[in-house]
Amino acid sequence: MSNSITFIGGGNMATAIIGGLIADGTPAASIEVVDVSSETCARLTQQFGVRAHVSLEPAQLHPVIVLAVKPQQLLDVAKQLGPRLRSQLVVSIAAGVRIGDLSRWLGGHARIVRTMPNTPAMVGAGITGMFAGGEISAEQCSQAESILRAVGAVVWVEDESELDWVTALSGSGPAYVFYFIEALEDAGIRAGLSDDVARRLALHTVFGAAKLALEAGEDPTVLRNKVTSKGGTTERALASLEADGFMDMVARAVNAAAARSKELGDELGGLG
Repeated sequence: MSNSITFIGGGNMATAIIGGLIADGTPAASIEVVDVSSETCARLTQQFGVRAHVSLEPAQLHPVIVLAVKPQQLLDVAKQLGPRLRSQLVVSIAAGVRIGDLSRWLGGHARIVRTMPNTPAMVGAGITGMFAGGEISAEQCSQAESILRAVGAVVWVEDESELDWVTALSGSGPAYVFYFIEALEDAGIRAGLSDDVARRLALHTVFGAAKLALEAGEDPTVLRNKVTSKGGTTERALASLEADGFMDMVARAVNAAAARSKELGDELGGLG
């Protein structure tokens, strides 16, 4: 199967994936982009050497098509795209749009993989949740996976409804981490540290802890216990977090995000 890809949409996530693919050895000549912004097209051509068009009409539809437009734009794009589809694999990174609805918008085309990447993909450190529709072969699953692996790790889910939880946990998750970084930084500033020192301490602490957790291969609970000396400062801080219901607070936040993801799927599915 050819590795040629047509991207529809050339925003931040598409740019990250294109950059990752080219860095991994995909030839620029095998990538084509459609984006309504002539500035975006010019940027992508200059940055990566890919062909780019401001409309779908002159674009070649390669064996793999990545839908990278905003969810609210996907209906119009799908109606233009559907009549031209044959056996292509369609990989959607549009949040919230379910495979059944996208297939309907595409005129019944069912070779669809739905994905949920997150913003650390822009620095090659993302993770993407993936779900394959019923007419996807093992080879096409592998091909879809290879595209998203260009910007980080991937996980597959067995039921499409699980993507609401992927969205809540990892899709929205970077914002929770940024918020925690803000909180650490703010605590340091309130204690009298300079803005620069507080920020650097917070950023490197979160980065280092995540890197250690990834590379150590140990359960986070084990790693936490290794830092927590009996009667020490960490134990006192963790007791304060526990008293404030930290774990339950995070669970409620993730539940709220998952509920909203499901609502958005219902709203978007009602279009068209």
